[in-house]
Amino acid sequence: MNTTAQQYDTIIRNCFEVFVLKTKDYGTAWRLFRISSLTDQLYIKAQRIRTIELGTIQKIEDSIISEYQAIINYGIIALIQLELNEQVDINLSEDDAKKLYSDKAQQIKELMLLKNHDYGEAWRSMRVTSFTDMILTKLHRIKQIEDNQGKTLISEGYEGHFMDVVNYSVFALITLSKDAV
Repeated sequence: MNTTAQQYDTIIRNCFEVFVLKTKDYGTAWRLFRISSLTDQLYIKAQRIRTIELGTIQKIEDSIISEYQAIINYGIIALIQLELNEQVDINLSEDDAKKLYSDKAQQIKELMLLKNHDYGEAWRSMRVTSFTDMILTKLHRIKQIEDNQGKTLISEGYEGHFMDVVNYSVFALITLSKDAV
């Protein structure tokens, strides 16, 4: 059986491949996104997954798996955007974009490993629909932080929430791949 870290790496590798191909197609046009726009894009993807999970007839063939992959990539992009100054050129080189992505993915993995240890892999007993709900909850929290101009009184800020969104998506994809076998 693969460890969580190995499964995580497989999921991120697949998402990274999509990110690289889209970077070849579009460059780093995503640099134009404001954090609030990325939050909305993430929300749209998560809401679509929830709608499909609720049994609504699906009229667009994109799979839940591709939607979770998109959430992972947009979540990592949001973290990159938080780090980069708006003065940084929007046209990053492919190598710079790949390095930024890899660095963020590694930071997120490290957080996942710490939390996974403390929670004893409790996520493995969860339903995929719960991950979707948790992602939507995190996104609503991010929107509230945005409405508060980025200020929180006691809660974590943007970064922790975006990292959790990515990790919940990874857990959902691991769970879906396990169910598919």
